[in-house]
Amino acid sequence: MMKYINIILLSLVLMGCYPTEDLNVPVRDNDANLNSQLDRYIQENFTEEYNMAIRYRYVDNYVEPTQRATPPQIEVVRPMLDFLENFWIDSYLSTPNGEEFFREHVPPEIILIGGPILQNGLILLGTADAGAQITLTDVNSIDPENENWRDLQLGTIYHEFAHIIHQRYKLPTAFETISPRGYTSAGSWFILNNQDAISRGFVSPYGTSSPNEDFAEFVAFYLFRQDFHSTFIEMETCTTDECLERNEGRLMLQQKLSAISEHYLKVTGIDLADLREVVQSKL
Repeated sequence: MMKYINIILLSLVLMGCYPTEDLNVPVRDNDANLNSQLDRYIQENFTEEYNMAIRYRYVDNYVEPTQRATPPQIEVVRPMLDFLENFWIDSYLSTPNGEEFFREHVPPEIILIGGPILQNGLILLGTADAGAQITLTDVNSIDPENENWRDLQLGTIYHEFAHIIHQRYKLPTAFETISPRGYTSAGSWFILNNQDAISRGFVSPYGTSSPNEDFAEFVAFYLFRQDFHSTFIEMETCTTDECLERNEGRLMLQQKLSAISEHYLKVTGIDLADLREVVQSKL
């Protein structure tokens, strides 16, 4: 299956609130009590409730041979699940038509990785495998009060869940034609900065890597970025060519907001503005 991967440069520093991480030993199925209180909680609140498995053991089975990763520590699994329930699951369940959509489209597996996945000098924030599996990384650094950690997790889960929309229902009609000259060649998106991306009509450099990533990045940023409209939609008063270029990009972003919102409502029954309002109320 084709995997969609959200990537950032290795130079990014991730902060956490669990300084004793190195004192813990990863737990594997063959040496753990599989009927522990945590496992019973997962079974009742995720597997039975949403038909969704939470994988936090045997982390090495969920990464490629060329990748390096750290297993999650036992004490951070429940707080991470609470975080996902609050910001992801409850956000959909609290939005009109959101519960029906979530229960029908929720991926069967959520995989938790303790640290970032390292590959070829890059950090992989998460992966989505054809709507069947979402992998979240850097769980051991959990700190919902840290905006950097929180926004990375929200950006990842909303990004990867948004891939399910185009995987099942395709992209909005003519979406690829809104900013066709802005897409980068394979593997070159990381040479752009955030202002370059806006000028091209994208919310992030990574969004320029393909129409699918453009769509998923846009949805994620729209949901969790508090400054979304002021940064990506509202026009600046310009005195420089660079400013004028950003405004040209914002015209494309306005088109994308309309196209994505209409498509989302049509195929899911969810008004993205309603979902954003719920998410923003939690921040």
